[in-house]
Amino acid sequence: MQISENLSNFVADIYVPRKHNLTQHFVPLFIMINNNYCVIMAGGIGSRFWPFSRNDRPKQFLDFFGTGRSLLQMTVDRFRPIVPIENVLIVTNVAYRDLILEQIPDISSSQILCEPCRRNTAPCIAYAMSRIQALTDNANIVVAASDHLITNEPEFLRIITEGLNYVAGHDSLLTLGMRPTRPETGYGYIQFETPQTGNESNILVVKTFTEKPNRELAEVFVRSGEFLWNSGMFLWNLQAVMKALHQYLPLVMEQFDQGADIFGTPAEETFIQEHFPLCPNISIDYGVMEKASNVMVMAADFGWSDLGTWGSLYDLSDKDPQGNVSLHSEALFYDSQSNIVTLESGKLAVIEGLDDYIVAENQGVLLICRKQNEQQIRQMVNDVQVNFDGKYN
Repeated sequence: MQISENLSNFVADIYVPRKHNLTQHFVPLFIMINNNYCVIMAGGIGSRFWPFSRNDRPKQFLDFFGTGRSLLQMTVDRFRPIVPIENVLIVTNVAYRDLILEQIPDISSSQILCEPCRRNTAPCIAYAMSRIQALTDNANIVVAASDHLITNEPEFLRIITEGLNYVAGHDSLLTLGMRPTRPETGYGYIQFETPQTGNESNILVVKTFTEKPNRELAEVFVRSGEFLWNSGMFLWNLQAVMKALHQYLPLVMEQFDQGADIFGTPAEETFIQEHFPLCPNISIDYGVMEKASNVMVMAADFGWSDLGTWGSLYDLSDKDPQGNVSLHSEALFYDSQSNIVTLESGKLAVIEGLDDYIVAENQGVLLICRKQNEQQIRQMVNDVQVNFDGKYN
């Protein structure tokens, strides 16, 4: 996605005025952000986008919209105005290190934290926090996934900057909540405490977290006005998050604390290979955020989407008058509505009589699946692996 002209104007506008010898000077923002760090989680395999997303090149490394930038590249790009590139850490599977260096050539290999196995988001985040602690004792940190889409980047930068300023002065665990636009059943929800009259802050006390609800419950959530979508983005200062990790996930931190003098040295990789697999498989939401008493949520609206399924990609794509979407290839539709078709570049699909289907072809695999059944794609991928010995994964 192209960075808009408004973004350039936004960055140019956020200068901090300072007075010296009665003359006003303006200090560029980058002088003020040396303590800002960004952790990008990029280890998933994106199985719900199979066969477009494959083990050797999962969805975060793909250009879904034909812009010339992958989801990972877009994620790194949007943080550049507020986080020095040397303060960006990318946590991923060891198999993707070279791919990241290829796509983000201005980061060093030491900024890529390689997990030897998948253990969910809590060990991933604990690893990154332990590395940052070895670098500094004063850091304000934003944690984000590599596969989210943001359509209003100036507003995104404003919100993240406000959040980083907040956590710099508060020992709170801050998460971003998106104002819901529909009763979505594919997202988690955050309930916030109703602010007191006269309090116009968009930083609110978290009351409850709810995993993906059914349709009826999601409708209740949206009507109440007390719930936000859980974006999975977090902001905190280093001291606050390390305290919470030790308090609520002692079994995880027990592993990383043993490497306090090793992080940032050549011995780190061997240490992680030995100790990371010993961590329990647990999410940061379940392990920390749902238990801690100092959790806040910032209500935001910057065109966020968790690009997790073909259906979500369909919703974001341009459509013909019959609601059909064609990506990366050409298609002719006859008596067909509400389909999404993607083939390898240079191929043509001719579709007749399909309604609300996914048609996706890549590297020798053709998937034809009803959009309403897309949650079954993960099981299909597992079945393909069993029946064809991993040939098509």
